[in-house]
Amino acid sequence: MKNVTVSLPDEVCRWTRVWAAEHDTSVSAMLSSFLKEKMESERNYETAMKSFLKRTPKPIHDESGYPSRQEIHER
Repeated sequence: MKNVTVSLPDEVCRWTRVWAAEHDTSVSAMLSSFLKEKMESERNYETAMKSFLKRTPKPIHDESGYPSRQEIHER
């Protein structure tokens, strides 16, 4: 495990310490948990995007059944 120094505005630092105390955890554990969730979310998104982009596009409907633009806008 690595140590990292984080700089926060005073108000954010106070809020973070209070939140961590109210949830019976440390600021370090809180930030670690938050960043791990963010990392996993990013990885899951990337995996889903790659999977989606690998798929072969398929037409949704046969376009011959749609009215032409002119038919729609006839007045």
